[in-house]
Amino acid sequence: MLGEGKDIADVCRELQVSEPTYYRWRNQFGGLKADDAKRLKELERENATLKRLLADAELEKAALKEIAKGEF
Repeated sequence: MLGEGKDIADVCRELQVSEPTYYRWRNQFGGLKADDAKRLKELERENATLKRLLADAELEKAALKEIAKGEF
């Protein structure tokens, strides 16, 4: 739409998106193609899952150390 000569305010209104949302999105994803943005979101979800698994493993490890010392 921007390529057709419409200004940002008109495009945002037509897409029902606020201008600050548009600028935030452009700053975050401006240079990415749609496939790249989807891959980024997929990697972010995978990263969150791995962080959660690591936190669980570390908690379990700490609990086992306490049990091994007999201080539970």
